[in-house]
Amino acid sequence: MLSFAATILLDGVSYGMILFLISVGLTVTMGLMRVVNLAHGSFAMIGGYIAGYFTQRGYDFYLALLVATIVPGILGGLAEVTVFRPLYRKGELAQVLLTIGFVFIATAAVSEIYGAFPYPVQFPDYLNKPVSIGFRTYPGYRLFLIVVGAIIAAVLWYVIENSLFGARLRAAVDNSRMARAVGMNVGILFTGTFMIGCALAGFGGAIGAGILSPEPSYALKYVVLFLVVVIVGGEGSFKGSFVAAMALGIIDTVGKYFLVETAAYLLYAAVFVLLLWRPHGLLPPRTVAR
Repeated sequence: MLSFAATILLDGVSYGMILFLISVGLTVTMGLMRVVNLAHGSFAMIGGYIAGYFTQRGYDFYLALLVATIVPGILGGLAEVTVFRPLYRKGELAQVLLTIGFVFIATAAVSEIYGAFPYPVQFPDYLNKPVSIGFRTYPGYRLFLIVVGAIIAAVLWYVIENSLFGARLRAAVDNSRMARAVGMNVGILFTGTFMIGCALAGFGGAIGAGILSPEPSYALKYVVLFLVVVIVGGEGSFKGSFVAAMALGIIDTVGKYFLVETAAYLLYAAVFVLLLWRPHGLLPPRTVAR
């Protein structure tokens, strides 16, 4: 019984790590930069398709991961400069309409290039083998997700909460005019941050393709999950997004084990209860009044 409970927990945490890796970029762009980017899942989808394309042709898995991270980051930077930046002051409705349009364009593009079916990523053989964890064997791929996700979470926490870059980003968001007055290049800072967010989405889409397989409907199918992580965690809260991703991953996994037919309802019922209990999120930023 203990082994079964530990398996459910590990499955939930590994799934939560995927949600976190993809959603943390949305936490930064939507929570800190105040950009309603419903196209965030498109960058994760692009990362997954790129990883699938390279690995299916025999290229090294880690090279595929690198390309799947860099390309969405570059595309995100170009999109921020040419499309998103003019909309910063035009309100949420314009941003929602634009980003939904971006999703439809990305969906049509991958359907035309790769076809209408799921596009799997080929993982190395050693990740597909079970690994002994003492009380049982467990899929190496899921352990890989947990370890990589934990490392990236630690690095991001330090960068956002304790580095000069994080301090400058928060200052630019709170008062961009004052930030410019003291010599900060706010435009480059926002573009760089947007690129990092999209690159993380691409990386999450590639590394998590063993569970969330790339397919043309990916961006629309999972966008609600990514938004839920950001909102439940607390808009703009890095630690909140991590806790929310872990919690939602475990809740969804428990539902799939014990309540197969109603698992999706269980997840959204849990979100409903959590937001009633903590309307500003589990760990909202300190600036949010409770």
